[in-house]
Amino acid sequence: MNLMEGPPARPEAGGAASSRNGSPHGAPAHASRAPSPALPPDHTQAILETTKEVGAVLKASGRPFALVGSVAAYAHGIPVRLQHDTDFAILREDAEVVTEALRERGVRIVDPPEDWLVKARAGGEEIDLIFSLAGRPVTAELLARAPTLPVDSVHMPVLAPTDLMVCRLLALSEHHCDFGPLLPVARGLRERVDWGRVREDTAGSPMAEAFLYLLELLDVLPRRDGA
Repeated sequence: MNLMEGPPARPEAGGAASSRNGSPHGAPAHASRAPSPALPPDHTQAILETTKEVGAVLKASGRPFALVGSVAAYAHGIPVRLQHDTDFAILREDAEVVTEALRERGVRIVDPPEDWLVKARAGGEEIDLIFSLAGRPVTAELLARAPTLPVDSVHMPVLAPTDLMVCRLLALSEHHCDFGPLLPVARGLRERVDWGRVREDTAGSPMAEAFLYLLELLDVLPRRDGA
């Protein structure tokens, strides 16, 4: 797949059959019902295709990297619904080489105002190349801990479960504190996470401490008070 190709066009739903199945006056039979709130689009397969293509380019570049974010959770077997983008952690000093390799494959590179990532776009999906996770620089040690996993048939380094949980918790703040998407990730990874290191690395973060306490109340983690 060329990285610049968009997803295939989808046929319009309904068509002529809609008018045949409507009310006698031509309005649909359900027209009197209140419309349901629109759900965010599920881009899972499109994001996976873009992830595989970008991962292949990064592997060919020879520079260390790791898949992070929701797609990393998916690679670890967590059934998350992918909606927004695909994220890769790279070293800051490799940013120029990596972006040039992607540009040569037709990926559009966008220079954002933030100084901790590079944004790109391919196949209709957003790509983030990140060199600072939750305010902490991406290091060679962090990337070296990433196991190689299949991502929808393409093998690539994926952020280790403990590091993934630390990054997700440190990203929480009073402005962004939605525990809902994080709960299934914590449940699914709980046997593979070093929770002692998570507590140590997130100490002093009120949101992280609140989430870890919630996991204790839900019996995802043992209670430290022994109750």
